[in-house]
Amino acid sequence: MVTQSAPIFSLQAPKDISVSEIEAELNQIWQSYGVAGEDGGMPAATRAKTFTLIVYEPEETQQLLAALGYYSGPIDGIPGPRTASAIREAQKVFGLEKTGKSSSELLIKLREEQSKRRGVVENSSTSATAYAMDTRSPAVADAIASRNPCRIIALCPVTGEDEGVKAQVSAYCPIQKQSATTLICCEYITLTGTVEALERVVGMVPELLIGGLPKFLWWKATPEPDNSIFKRLAASCNSVIFDSNGFTQVETNLLRLQELIDAGMVIFDINWSRLAAWQELTAEAFDPPQRRAALGEVDRVTIDYEKGNSAQALMFLGWLASRLNWRPTKVTAETGDYDIKRFYFVAEGDREIEAEIAGVPTASSGDVAGDLVALRLTSTNPSANCSTVLCSETSGCMRMEAHGGAQAGIVNQVTSLADQSAEELLSQQLQRWGQDVLFEESLAVTAQMLKLGNG
Repeated sequence: MVTQSAPIFSLQAPKDISVSEIEAELNQIWQSYGVAGEDGGMPAATRAKTFTLIVYEPEETQQLLAALGYYSGPIDGIPGPRTASAIREAQKVFGLEKTGKSSSELLIKLREEQSKRRGVVENSSTSATAYAMDTRSPAVADAIASRNPCRIIALCPVTGEDEGVKAQVSAYCPIQKQSATTLICCEYITLTGTVEALERVVGMVPELLIGGLPKFLWWKATPEPDNSIFKRLAASCNSVIFDSNGFTQVETNLLRLQELIDAGMVIFDINWSRLAAWQELTAEAFDPPQRRAALGEVDRVTIDYEKGNSAQALMFLGWLASRLNWRPTKVTAETGDYDIKRFYFVAEGDREIEAEIAGVPTASSGDVAGDLVALRLTSTNPSANCSTVLCSETSGCMRMEAHGGAQAGIVNQVTSLADQSAEELLSQQLQRWGQDVLFEESLAVTAQMLKLGNG
């Protein structure tokens, strides 16, 4: 179920200022609005003191090119040769001049094509990416601010000539019924410029963080440990947040997440949150005493996911293997209508486990690529009481049933969290911020699985 955000009161609409004036402008807002009016017509407004969230919002062209299959490189906002080549290819398809540079005409075409593929009609001025930044409104942080009013600093790289960095400051306040006499407000600082321009000012971002409070970096791009902007921002924050749903090279980028964790960085993946319902129902299936012992009999696993992004399937299998102490030993792959990978494990007593993850072509997909479709746990022991089938409410269990997996045992329908926006899932995580040990242990096994294929 999608969570409704609280109504937003605009304390100050986005105001263009120079970079050096940011802190002074914020202070001026609170000097003007920190006390209720004499007639009591406006409630007192106080600035938030929960945490600072830095959002790195990569330039939209790259995201759209990747979503439409023109581009497979890193999503980093840097218009390099691979991006230029993808742009020229898209421009050729859409009948535009092949300049290799982004333009408003190209963006409109890319957005329209993305909308067609999703089967929805969108306003051409609206981003077709899953959660793109709109610097003209606080929509990007509604869900976050309604639960945790905070300071949000957004870095938005753009293409074009380097004309320095444009700064905007604004303040919005979620209106809570239980505290209608006082507004706890979210401060927004937006820095826009080319990557080169942002690199010049990124050193001042730590000065804008609220001292003594948690600091998070939401890197809405692929992990690039050597990216200078990423390195400087991550060094100033308590943890770094990604969303593997947007990864263009899933296996490579999951391994990079593990490298960052190995280097001591606290990492969280929003896509991991989308697996919660699947994990809970899998665990519940073996809660009854008569089935608990049968868990040790499981030696066949099948996971279907929407073809296009295997991150959820890989992380779920890593979670399952980490909980059952399975050690990965081998991997095979085959392509075709289904993108199939088979991972082999060894369990206690030298039991061999075979797990298959399959990218299933679907008629339509939502904003989240690679959602799990179905899961089957079975055993080569015909008398084992471990058969379990889980499936999403939209896709059903047709492929599992065709293989006889739903003939006996437990069959459950999963209500996915995929319909929740990244902001909503992130806002929930920020309320229990800190190291996620379960995620780290699961990703470590996933990384072991992936290294088998890269060895």
